[in-house]
Amino acid sequence: MPTGGICHSSPPPPPPGSDEEKWLWSQIVAEARCDAEAEPALASYLYSTILSHSSLERSLAFHLGNKLCSSTLPSTLLYDIFLDVFSNDDDLRSATVSDLRAARQRDPACVSFSHCLLNYKGFLALQAHRVAHNLWNQSRKPLAHALQSRISDVFAVDIHPAAQFGKGILLDHATGVVVGETAVIGNNVSILHHVTLGGTGKVSGDRHPKIGDGVLIGAAATILGNVRIGEGAKVGAGSVVLIDVPPRTTAVGNPARLIGGKQQPKKNEDIPGESMDHTSFISEWSDYII
Repeated sequence: MPTGGICHSSPPPPPPGSDEEKWLWSQIVAEARCDAEAEPALASYLYSTILSHSSLERSLAFHLGNKLCSSTLPSTLLYDIFLDVFSNDDDLRSATVSDLRAARQRDPACVSFSHCLLNYKGFLALQAHRVAHNLWNQSRKPLAHALQSRISDVFAVDIHPAAQFGKGILLDHATGVVVGETAVIGNNVSILHHVTLGGTGKVSGDRHPKIGDGVLIGAAATILGNVRIGEGAKVGAGSVVLIDVPPRTTAVGNPARLIGGKQQPKKNEDIPGESMDHTSFISEWSDYII
């Protein structure tokens, strides 16, 4: 019987010039077959969610439909909605592939693509949001809001359908993530649980944070207002940010302050949203000891 280590070994990179979506789907199918053989109790589940489908979009549409259905929103209706959007939006499918690869590369607990596809609620919530955002842009706002409500109920992730996300996004753990209507999140961003990207009151209009490419936002961080978190910046866990954070800097604390000071802040040499380094420069801002 195969072991989990064999099923979940690190996959090779896709061959140059290959169709990345098809390559990724082939990896997911191989992982699911291996898991079904290793754990017969899951064989029927893996067949219905992955192995019976011909493509990633069909598998994901089926899985999300079953996750988000209710007595008044049947899974068959949701499947048709999800599949229609996935099938007709190449950019959305490309973002889904990038999100899967981000989870696999950045989260050491993510043992396979199939594990992320089936079990990572941050990934699933984000893909459902991408569909809701597509519907919002088609002026199908009541349906987009209905999906937002179900995503919040099922995954404990509350993202307004108008919020914009780039590619390669990791919502790590994801519980309690709140993202407001006019928020914009760039590419290759990693966001931990209980993060709020919110407004500052009842003012309407453009009122939510703008997050640059490659940003890392630590657990329980709160960023309020139409502020800019610059490319490659990092916001420490539990921080409260109310003003702009310059690119490639690190902001920590409540209220948040730049490590190294406002005049000469320390610069991140890596891309925090990809490296997932939460504690760089800690000796320079904290005398915490045990």
